[in-house]
Amino acid sequence: MQPSTTRIWIDDRHPIFRRGLRACLTGEGLSVNGESASFDVTPTASIDVLVFEADDGGLQRAIDVRSTGELRLVAIARADNEAVLYDAVDAGVSAIHLRASVRPDILTASVRGAAARSTTLPSDLIPKLLQRASVSGSHDASVLQPRELAVLERLAQGDDTMGIAGELCYSERTVKNIVHDLLMKLNCRNRAHAVATATRQGII
Repeated sequence: MQPSTTRIWIDDRHPIFRRGLRACLTGEGLSVNGESASFDVTPTASIDVLVFEADDGGLQRAIDVRSTGELRLVAIARADNEAVLYDAVDAGVSAIHLRASVRPDILTASVRGAAARSTTLPSDLIPKLLQRASVSGSHDASVLQPRELAVLERLAQGDDTMGIAGELCYSERTVKNIVHDLLMKLNCRNRAHAVATATRQGII
C-alpha cells in the first residue's frame, strides 16, 4: 500500500534550484526526505520519487539508483538536450519536465502521479520526441486491437486518461485496462515508453 506521504529525494547540481524544488514539493502529502548534488550522496531506500537533473550522466545514475528498489523517476532536462529527453522516455521515467519552463503546480502534480504509478509526458515535448524517433522495425500494427491502437494514438497526442475516455466514449476504468494491455503487448514500462516504442516500430 502506498504510504499517505510521498517521500521525495531531489538531485541537482545547483543549490538554488534545489531550494526551489524543495519549496514547491513540500506540502500536503509530500515530504522531501533528502537531496544531493550530482548524486554525491546516495538517496535513501525509503523514498518513493526521485526528482533529478537528467543531464551530464544524471539519467544513468538515476536509473542505477532505481535498480535498488521500487522508485519512480521524475526527470528535469534542458530543452536542447534531445538525446537525454528521448533516452529518459526509453528508460521509463514517470515524468519529464523542461528545466527552463517547469511550473511548480505541474511538477507537484506529476510527482503525485508518479507516486500513484501514472505517467506524465507534457504535450509540448511529444513533437520533439517523435521527431527524433527512428521509424523502423516491423511496421506491423496487428499486435494491437483497433481500440488499443486508438488509445495509443491519443496518448501520442498527450491526452490523459480522462481526455481519452471522453474522446473515445469509454469509461476511465476501460481506458486504464486498455493501456495496461497495450503496455504488456509492447513490453513497455509506461505510456511514454509505449509512444516512443510504437513510433520506432512504425505502428503510429
